[in-house]
Amino acid sequence: MIEKLEMLLALASERHFGRAAEVVGVTQQSLSAGIKQLEERLGVLLVQRGSRFQGFTAEGEKALEWARRIVGDARAMRQEVRRLSRGLAGHLRIAAIPTALPVVASLTTPFRARHPEVRFTVRSTTSAEILSLLANLEADIGLTYLDNEPLGRVTALPLYRESYRLITAADAPLGRRESVTWAEAAGVPLCLLTPDMQNRRIVDAHLRAAGTEPATALESNSMIVLMTHVRTGRWASILPTVLAGLLGLTEPLRAIPITAPEVSHAIGLVALQRDPALSLVSAFVAEAREAALGLSGSEELPI
Repeated sequence: MIEKLEMLLALASERHFGRAAEVVGVTQQSLSAGIKQLEERLGVLLVQRGSRFQGFTAEGEKALEWARRIVGDARAMRQEVRRLSRGLAGHLRIAAIPTALPVVASLTTPFRARHPEVRFTVRSTTSAEILSLLANLEADIGLTYLDNEPLGRVTALPLYRESYRLITAADAPLGRRESVTWAEAAGVPLCLLTPDMQNRRIVDAHLRAAGTEPATALESNSMIVLMTHVRTGRWASILPTVLAGLLGLTEPLRAIPITAPEVSHAIGLVALQRDPALSLVSAFVAEAREAALGLSGSEELPI
């Protein structure tokens, strides 16, 4: 039964029979047969079929809600039983917004030092996708914005506040300034994240609030792409202060505080509200709580 529910969850995530089969490690024929067996057992049609996946029926959507609970509880049980004999061990899946990726090591490194049997998968994605991954049991922990868009039913732990800097060449028109305004930052050719990223939506909102339209010359969902362009000295970007600091920028680049107004947004850890909570997730949240003070520094959040 649990295996069939795992198949249903994989299909909900992938929206494609072939890809869902790959996720659970079976053939497409076996996945289709497993879901049909689940339908027969429940006595209802769960999936709308055609030449390809067409969605779930109303009964299928309700079955998905229960599948998430049942599969989550089954995974929690296996984890708890293993913990009694092996200590804390297992696989922790972290989904993070791109601007929070540099701080992940500040959380995973001390945690693995205490629990060497734990392994990690870290995925870079959008804030909306993080919530979807958590809901579909495809991620255990998320690192995302806490105060800008709805989070839903999650436990949230503030880690630090994200403020912003203009990253530009020292010999650029604004390169020797001690600070710049949002209006001034809007006037230079900018490399920014793509609009599906919440960081981009935040930056655009602050630029427009200053009465200007951003001069976006390049967009990418990759921080590596942005930084390689900025390092040529011919492009500029707006990045979080913590990210600029961890990148160790040196001449000919400068990270200039953006003021007038000074703004910041809370970044934190999110996890599904579960009772009982997964021991691995609970332990990681506790570790993150200890690390939060070090991450926040002068922009400390109450935790």
